[in-house]
Amino acid sequence: MDFMTLIAIFDSTLRYATPLLLACLAGLYSERAGVVDIGLEGKMLGAAFVTGGVAYVTGSIWLGLLAGTAASIALSLIHGVASITYHGDQLISGVAINFLAAGLSIVIASAWFGLGGRTPSLPPEARFQNINLPLADTLQNVPILGPIYSELISGHTILVYVALLAVPVTWAVLFRTRFGLRLRAAGENPGAVDTAGVSVVRLRYYAILIAGLLCGLAGAYLADFAANFVKDMTAGRGFIALAALIFAKWRPWQAMGTCLLFGFLSAAAPYLENKSFMGIEVASQFIDALPYILTVIILAGFVGKAIPPRAGGQPYVKEQ
Repeated sequence: MDFMTLIAIFDSTLRYATPLLLACLAGLYSERAGVVDIGLEGKMLGAAFVTGGVAYVTGSIWLGLLAGTAASIALSLIHGVASITYHGDQLISGVAINFLAAGLSIVIASAWFGLGGRTPSLPPEARFQNINLPLADTLQNVPILGPIYSELISGHTILVYVALLAVPVTWAVLFRTRFGLRLRAAGENPGAVDTAGVSVVRLRYYAILIAGLLCGLAGAYLADFAANFVKDMTAGRGFIALAALIFAKWRPWQAMGTCLLFGFLSAAAPYLENKSFMGIEVASQFIDALPYILTVIILAGFVGKAIPPRAGGQPYVKEQ
C-alpha cells in the first residue's frame, strides 16, 4: 500500500468519522448531565431528512442545516419533557424518538416528494463546498508534508472542521468552566447541585439542547455527504456513537480517537476487500461489518469496565 493510498484512507477516515464524532459529543453532554440518550440515531435521522428536504426546496444548504438542527432540537425537547419534566424512563423515551424519526421521515418524504421515502438529489450549489486552506495548492508538490496538508488536512467541508473543533471546545466547557462543573455534577450528584441552589432540571435541559444541536449537525452532514436523504441512512451510526462514548469513558479526546477508529474501519474496508491475510481470504462482507462487530463488543462490555455518571438514567425529583 503506497503513501498516497494511505492519505486517501485517512482522508476518508475524517469524512466517515465526522457524523460519529458529532453524535458522540452530543451523547457526552447529555449523559454527563445524567440523561441517557439512546435517541441519537433518531435525532440524526430526523435532521438528515429535514436538511435534505429543505435544502432541495430552497436551494440553500444553510437553510437546510438550520431546519435540520431545529428538527433535532425539537426531538431532544420531546425526550427532555418525557424524561426530565415527567420523570419517564430515559431508555424508553430514547427508543421512542428513534421509532418516531424513522417512521415520520419516510411518511413525510413520500407525501412531500413521492419518491418512496427519499428526497431528490441535491444540486452542487445546494451542498457544502470543500474548503481549501491557505497555501494548499502551493504546497501540494512538497514531498510527504505537501500531500498531508493539501489532501488530508485541507479540502473538507465546514462541518468536518466544526466536528474537530468541537472536541477541544467540549473539553474546555466541561472541565474548565463553572457551567461544565455544574453539568457534570448534575450527572454525578444532582442532590448536591440542588442544595447549592442550582437547578438540576435547567442544567439537564441545557445538556439535551446542546445534544440536539450536535445531532442536527451530524444529520445535516449525512444529507450533504450523500446529496439526499434515503430511508434509514444513519445505518446505526447513532448506536456506534453510543458505543464510542462508552469506550471513551465519557471523555472528549478519547471520544475523538474512538470515532476516528470507527471511521478508519469504514474507510479501509474498500481497500481490504478480496485481500488475503496469512493465506486466508477475508470476505468483503466481514470487512464491511467490522464497525458493527466492534460496536457489539464494546456494548457487551468486553473492552474493560466503563463507569458511567452515577446519576445517569435516574430522573431527579426535588426534595420538598
